[in-house]
Amino acid sequence: MVETKFSDNVLTAKLYGEIDHHKAPAIRQKIDGQTENLRPKELHLDFSGVSFMDSSGIGLIMGRYRQVSLIGGKLKVINVPKNLQKIISLSGIDSLGVLK
Repeated sequence: MVETKFSDNVLTAKLYGEIDHHKAPAIRQKIDGQTENLRPKELHLDFSGVSFMDSSGIGLIMGRYRQVSLIGGKLKVINVPKNLQKIISLSGIDSLGVLK
């Protein structure tokens, strides 16, 4: 699912497995709770462990972008596997400047 780490005012959420409409709410809840409590300058969503995602993964990214922006932070989507790059590109998320 998700493991979080906070260091140097950066919250990193390492995601694992599949992100679909069944799993996205729990992932979102954990990341949002940590973001609200820690108020990081940057939130990194690390997709290196994600094997599959549907539109719920896009919603997860967009919602965290909005949440961290509201507290004055920045979002970075990192380590996106090749099999997920196309869905992210088609969604337009790369135009937000969050892909690293």
